[in-house]
Parts: sequence; C-alpha cells; structure tokens
Amino acid sequence: MKYTKDHEWLRVEGDLVVVGITEHAATQLGDVVFVELPEVETMVTTGDEVVVIESVKAASDILAPLDGEIVDVNQKLVDSPALVNEDPTGAAWFFKMRIDDLSVLDDLMDEDEYADLIG
Repeated sequence: MKYTKDHEWLRVEGDLVVVGITEHAATQLGDVVFVELPEVETMVTTGDEVVVIESVKAASDILAPLDGEIVDVNQKLVDSPALVNEDPTGAAWFFKMRIDDLSVLDDLMDEDEYADLIG
C-alpha cells in the first residue's frame, strides 16, 4: 500500500488503483454516518473533491490522490457507512480509478513513512 499526507491509502489491483482512508483517519473522524461517492466515469485531477464523509464529529472530503478516471465505487458504504470505522483498509474502500502511469505511486509514502507522519 501507499499513503498520502491526507491519510488516504492506495492499493494497486491489476491496472486499477483502489483508494480508501487509513485507520488513523477513520478514528479521527469518529462514527461515520454518511458517505457520498463520485459518479463512475468521472475524470478527476489530483486534489479534486471526490467523496464526502459525514461523521458524528464533522464533515470531511476525500480528495483525488492522482489524476485519472473513477471506474468503480463501493456502493456498500452508502448503505452501511459504519464500514469505514469497522474495516477502513479492507471492505471500506471508496473508489477505484484508472491512471495513465502507475509509477506515480512511487512518489507516495510507504507504510513506514506514513507511520512516521502520524507519529
């Protein structure tokens, strides 16, 4: 897995990148009560707002970590937003995207670098 400074994780599956939030981010949010996902086939640019998450504490946005196309979303999160708290790095992925060049993932943090970030 790779990580962003915005507490997103990215995992390569074939030619797609799966994106979710880290356990640290899920804990900081508190109990998630609502998730709004992007439309499939949406083209995004790094930094675009892609997902809206509402918890008992606050509303947050998930930003596109890379340029690419949203090709799948995790509809289970709309029906069961608590999955974000229960399994943030597994069943609670938010979206899958296709990017032009997987080598851009090399610029992101690995697990040790992310652990240092969250201290």
